[in-house]
Amino acid sequence: MIEVTDIRKSFTVRSRAGGLRRRRTTVRAVDGISFTVAPGEFVGYLGPNGAGKSTTIKMLTGILSPGSGTVRMDGLDPSRRRTALARRIGVVFGQRTTLWWDLPLRDSLTLIRHLYRVDARDHRARLAELTDLLDLGPFLGTPVRQLSLGQRMRGDLAAALLHDPPILVLDEPTIGLDVVSKATVRGFLERVNVERGTTILLTTHDLGDIERLCRRVMIIDHGRLAYDGDLERLRAEVAADRVLVVDLVRPAPPVELPGVAVERVEGPRQWLRVPRGTNAAAVVAALADRAEIADIALREPDIEDVVTRLYRDGGLIAAEPAG
Repeated sequence: MIEVTDIRKSFTVRSRAGGLRRRRTTVRAVDGISFTVAPGEFVGYLGPNGAGKSTTIKMLTGILSPGSGTVRMDGLDPSRRRTALARRIGVVFGQRTTLWWDLPLRDSLTLIRHLYRVDARDHRARLAELTDLLDLGPFLGTPVRQLSLGQRMRGDLAAALLHDPPILVLDEPTIGLDVVSKATVRGFLERVNVERGTTILLTTHDLGDIERLCRRVMIIDHGRLAYDGDLERLRAEVAADRVLVVDLVRPAPPVELPGVAVERVEGPRQWLRVPRGTNAAAVVAALADRAEIADIALREPDIEDVVTRLYRDGGLIAAEPAG
């Protein structure tokens, strides 16, 4: 559904160089990225601010043209076939709405139906389905400007899917949402992907979205693809530390063990950072020789720890595309 081959995009940045002089610097926002996404995949696309992910999304949706390389979305060149592509994709930008600010949500969705030339019968059926899945009923008659952020996001998702596109591109769809709204949006996206087979590409800073929804993750840094594969392989290959949470029978000073750092002490509980590759059982045995243990738990690194470590190390993992 998505084919990207060696795309590159550079921008010229002008800055003051003293007096009236200006310095021109060429910045490579995207520097030779290639990947494919198969029909029905749900892929997370991650990267720190300035890594190039937004530029990539703009090239995928036809807003920008690649400086070099090729992009195909459902067989179409986005920059050359923007009108045709608009009927094949749905796009949601978390910080920008596609709805009409002063119109009730229902009227905005009706206008979108005309923009996409959706048959009236199909529109009614699709709107009824989306209203049920996203619980839009209570605020369909409310002007968009009066909607909460979570309600507006649900409205934007409905607008993006009214024409039943096979590809959905999401840029920060849960940004700023409360816990309940996030759960609603995540549950809806999971159903759309599983039940309708919609191909979804998700960019987000909320790694909870990735752990809940994505079977595959791509990480971009400095315009290059740093990782492409599943979450478990990422955890295995990036040596993020594990944490041993130990409850001692009685409070004690921080334990001293070779190669193990005590992160925190609260009464009888201590948090020990165990480097990847260190035998946790050996650490527990050594600890038992020094103190009386009441309980113990080993916590594997979560995805946020892993991604942070990948950025900090600055090394690329050889990509093994899952698509």
